[in-house]
This record gives sequence, C-alpha cells and structure tokens, in this order.
Amino acid sequence: MSKVVLITLGCKQNKYESDCMATILENAGYEVSEDLDLADIYVINTCAVTAEAEKKSRQYIAKINKLNSDAKIIICGCASENNIEQFKNKNNVYSIIGTEGKERILEIINNSVFEKFDINTQYCSVHTPKKTTTREYIKIQDGCNNFCTYCIIPYLRGRTRSRGLEEIISEAKAISTRSREIVLTGIDISSYQVDGKPALGLLMSRLKDIDALIRLGSLEIGVITKELLEILSSMDNFAPHFHLSLQSGDNEILKKMNRKYTTDEFYEKVCLIREYFPLANITTDIIVGFAGETEEQFENTKAFVEKVEFSFVHIFPYSKRAGTIAYRFEDLPLAIKKDRVDKLEVVNRYNRMNYLSMFVGRESTMLVEEKKEWYEGFSPEYIRCYTDDEVEPGNIYKIKFVDYYREGMVVNVIKEN
Repeated sequence: MSKVVLITLGCKQNKYESDCMATILENAGYEVSEDLDLADIYVINTCAVTAEAEKKSRQYIAKINKLNSDAKIIICGCASENNIEQFKNKNNVYSIIGTEGKERILEIINNSVFEKFDINTQYCSVHTPKKTTTREYIKIQDGCNNFCTYCIIPYLRGRTRSRGLEEIISEAKAISTRSREIVLTGIDISSYQVDGKPALGLLMSRLKDIDALIRLGSLEIGVITKELLEILSSMDNFAPHFHLSLQSGDNEILKKMNRKYTTDEFYEKVCLIREYFPLANITTDIIVGFAGETEEQFENTKAFVEKVEFSFVHIFPYSKRAGTIAYRFEDLPLAIKKDRVDKLEVVNRYNRMNYLSMFVGRESTMLVEEKKEWYEGFSPEYIRCYTDDEVEPGNIYKIKFVDYYREGMVVNVIKEN
C-alpha cells in the first residue's frame, strides 16, 4: 500500500479540500496522513495570501526531499495558481496544478501534469471530507467578487459561486453522525446564493434541525440583517460567534482598501447583533500600516476597536502583495507597523479580559478537542476552555466558567444527576 502525506497551508477552505482529497485517496487504497513523515507521495495544498505563505509552500519541498530523496511531490492550491513557475524544476516535483482540479488527484498522482485548469464559473469542487478533526468544515461557496485592493485571492479563486443547497444539507447530515460541530466555510460565505438571490439565511434555516452545532465562518457586515438574526436566534444549534471582517477603523483607509462600508455602518451592525445575542463573541481582523496609514488614521482604528469592544482581534502588519492594486501604494517602514501592532495588542488584551469577565460563574457547554496539560476545547461562543475534570475528546459537556486562564477560561464540568 502506498502512503500519501497531505500538507495543508492557509485557510479553512484549503483544509476542507485536503480532507476531501484524503477521502478520494483512501477510497483508492492509499494510506493517508497529515504528519510530515516518510511516505511515497506528498501533496502540498498551498496558500498565497501573503508572500510568506508562498515561501512556506516552497520550503516544504526541501523538507520533503530530506525525508525521502525519491519522493513524488504534487503541488496544488493558490500559490501554484499565482505562479506555477516557482515550483517547476524543483527536485521530485511530479505534478503541479492550481486551485482547480483537486477532485482529479488520482489522475494527477498517476500522470505527470504541469497545468493550471480553467477556473469554473459554476460551483465545482471536491466533496465528502475525511474526518480529521473534532470540529469539521463544510464548503458552501468559492471565489470572491469584493476585490479588496490588498488581496490577491479573487484573481486566484475566481468569481463567487455557490454550492447547491441540497448538497450542503446532505453533507451536513452525514457529518453530524460523526461530529458534534460543523463550520460553514468558503472564500466569502456572505455571498452565498440560491437561484441568484442571497440565501445565507435560507441555508441556516435548513440547518436548524441538524444534530450538530453550526458555526459560521468569516462574514461581511452586509449580510447582517434583522431577517438573518431572527433565523439565527431561533436555532438551538447556532454557535453565537460572529467573525466580522473589519480591516481598519478609519474611513479613509477603508476606502483605499475598497471595503464597502463605513465605521458607522459597521458599528450599527455590531449593535444589531448584540440586540439578539448580548453575549455573542464578536471577533475581527485588522491590518495596520496599510497604504501610508498616518498616525491619526491608526489612532482612529485603535479608538474604534475600543468602542466596538471586540473580544479578539487578529492583528496583521500590512505586507505588500505583487499582483494587487495596493502594491503600487505608499508603504511604511516595518518598525512603524510593528509598533502599531504592539499598541493595538494592548487594547486587544483589555477587551478580551472584559469579554471573558462576563462569563465568570455562567453555565455553557464545551466541545472537548484534545488533552495537553489540560483537556482543552471550545464553548459555542468560541471561548477556549480548560478543565482537569475527566472528559472524552469529541464529546460535549455542560460546564461552568470559573476564571481566566491564558487566552480563555478554566471551567468545571457539571456532573449530570
């Protein structure tokens, strides 16, 4: 039996697609692993969101060749879609494709291919993932129409296209028989449509009877409406965690980024969420140092993060990306960006503690994921939980929040009578 190692870089969508390739490979008789160890074949599912991500993809080739000088290496994903040449002539690289064609993994392993397939205009992708984690993903759409000036992904993944509603429901039912939580993922799930009309609310209403917690991936604020929140609040299995992509708290920078909202509009949607979900975990992403960001513009962002009281902010120093509109914009010294990351991180930690303080003494549930020093997992609000009570990974337990610990909280499991 030949062994295949699947290496996944980047987003949750890549993870889903790798898990689907794992199913295809296992069904064909291959042994499949995610661990970088000795194998006959290696598949690198690459990322191109930053230049550093592409560099990591190339570095894996060298790591593999150290493990097995006779390895057969397959490259796929966004980095090869962006620049196929960077992987050609590398030792033991047998096939290279781009973002499309992962459902053809068996053909690509058995017949050398150096070709980026045309990006589909209709949804077409691998499906039926292998279970590899406690929390599982379902891909509901692909591509993006937003064209933020800093982002290369719309050029690599194509225009937005949605997966069939019944196909998603069918996969959710199957996954719910083996996993207690499902995350809906895609490049821009806010753009999900049925028959050309916005349909994220319709999809969620169809998932309310699935016997698993349903968690949404990253959202654009345009999708946040009273109608959607009414549906979500009626669901017993909805995880009240909203990751709302912000990127900057300054309106001039938002305009330069081609983000299609103002800070006032963003704040209005946050307040609307909190009307329906007072304890919702609201997280975001912020890019600092974008396009010559002034000190005043950075201070506007810092003040807005304080105002919104995000429970957690993923903070990134801006990194210019060849192939994007913003590549020609003014850039700032790395030292300034790092200083602003540090300053925003202070606000981030303060907001995090304030949010967690609301849960001390409250009851919730915890999906246990793994055993390290403690048993660790997450609540529906996506609060990392730590317990030394005896529990079983993969199961959900009723818990009581006790106190802060690291980036989450210590919890006690509530014993059933």
